[in-house]
Amino acid sequence: MKRAFAIVFSALAALQVSAAEPQGVVLFLGDGMGISTVTAGRILAGQLAGSTGEEHELSFEQFEHVALVKTYNLDRQVPDSAGTMTAIVTGRKANFGAISVAGSTPRGSCIEALQSPLPTLLERAEAEGFSTGVVSTARITHATPAATYAHVSERDWESDADMPEAVRLEGCRDIARQLVEFDVGDGPDVILGGGRRNFLPVERHDPEYPGKTGKRNDGRDLAKEWWEAADGRQYIWNQAQFNALQPGPNQVLGLFEPSHMQYEADRERDAGGEPSLADMTRFALHSLLARGQPFFLVVEAGRIDHGHHAGNAYRALHDVIALDAAVAIARDILDAERSLIVVTADHSHTLTIAGYPERGNSILGKTGLGDFQYPTLGYANGPGYRQTETFETLKDVDTEDEGFKQLAAVPMPSETHAGEDVAAYARGVGAHLVRGVMEQNELYDALYMGLFGAPRR
Repeated sequence: MKRAFAIVFSALAALQVSAAEPQGVVLFLGDGMGISTVTAGRILAGQLAGSTGEEHELSFEQFEHVALVKTYNLDRQVPDSAGTMTAIVTGRKANFGAISVAGSTPRGSCIEALQSPLPTLLERAEAEGFSTGVVSTARITHATPAATYAHVSERDWESDADMPEAVRLEGCRDIARQLVEFDVGDGPDVILGGGRRNFLPVERHDPEYPGKTGKRNDGRDLAKEWWEAADGRQYIWNQAQFNALQPGPNQVLGLFEPSHMQYEADRERDAGGEPSLADMTRFALHSLLARGQPFFLVVEAGRIDHGHHAGNAYRALHDVIALDAAVAIARDILDAERSLIVVTADHSHTLTIAGYPERGNSILGKTGLGDFQYPTLGYANGPGYRQTETFETLKDVDTEDEGFKQLAAVPMPSETHAGEDVAAYARGVGAHLVRGVMEQNELYDALYMGLFGAPRR
C-alpha cells in the first residue's frame, strides 16, 4: 500500500514537468544484458579507450534513475525474451514463448491467442496518431521486436513456413504477416533490422546471397506488399541504400540480412554492408522527429544475447558497446524535459566475472596462479565446457581472440538465460517511476508516462 501511494504521489508531482509537449520515448533493450554483462562491457569499453577500464562509465550509467527489475515469466523462474518483452510493452506479465497474449493462452494455441491479445504501447501510440519505430540487430520478427506489434502464442511462428497447417487454417497469421498487415494507425514508420527471409517467398533468391532464398511458402513478397501499400514508402536492404536515405516523414522498411544482422565485431566484413545500431538509431530518431508527432521507438541490441548463447563474450560485449553508442546518440538528440529514455534488459545470462585479476587486467584475459590460468569471464553452462585437466594448457591460449569461447561449468550446445534481476536506467519524463526493485511489467508505467505525460489509464 505504501509503495502504491508513493508511486502515485511521485507521478502527480511530475505532471508539472511532463505538461510540456512530449517529444518521444525511446526504449533501449539490451537482449540478455544482465548486470555482469554491463560490468564487463563497461570495463571493455574503458580498456578500448585506453584506461584500466574499471572506472569507466557507459552513457546510460550516468542516468539519474536506476532500478532492479524482476524478470520471471508467469510460468518460468528463468524467462525468455517473448514473455519478458511482452511484460514491458503491455504492462502484463506473460508466459514463456508467448508474444503479447494473455497468460491464460496455452503455448501454440491459435484460437486462444486470437481471443486474448494484449494491446501494446506501440499500438496505443499508433491509435493516438503518434509516430512509431522498431529497430533491432536481430530479425525484426524475433521475439523482442515482435512483441511490440504481433500477438501470437508461439514465438517461433516468424513466417508461414514455421506454422503447422492446422494453425494456419484456424486463421492465425505469422509474425511477419502481422507486421505488414498491421491495422492500427498507419503502422510503424521506421522498421530497421534483419529477417529478410521471412518476408520473401521461397522461390525468390536473396539479393545479397544468391545461394539463399526466401522462406515463405505462401508465395507472398511481404516486403513488396508493404512498400506498395502506401505512397512514399521506401524499402532497402543494404548499406548503400541506407546511406542514400534522407531522414524525413516517409515510412521506411530496412531488412539488412536474411536472418539476424551481423555482430558489431563482424559488421565491417559484411558483403552487402549494413548500418550500425548507432546509425539506425540516429536515422530513426531524426525521421520520427520530422513527422512532428510524439513518438515511441524501440531499439534492441539483439545480438548481445546471441553472443552469450554461443559462449562468446567477445562478441556479446562488443555489442554492449554498440548499444552504448546508440544510447549516447539519443541522449544528445532528445530534450530531457520533453522525452524519456529507458535502457534495460529482458533477462540475464550466466556470465560470471571471477578470480582475482589485477586492476586493469584485460577483461577478456586470464587470471590464476602460475600455470593454472583461466579466463576471468566464464559461464555456468554452454559450449565452452572443457575437462578440468586441460586448464593448464590455457596459459598458451589467446582468450582475447574474437572466436574464443569462455569456459563453461556444464556442457551444453547453447548457453542458457539466467534468472537474476536486471537493471533499468532512465532519464526524462516518467523516469522517476524507475526506482527500487520493480516487477518487469511496471516499466510500462514509466513508458506510458513518458509518452502520454500522465499515469496510464
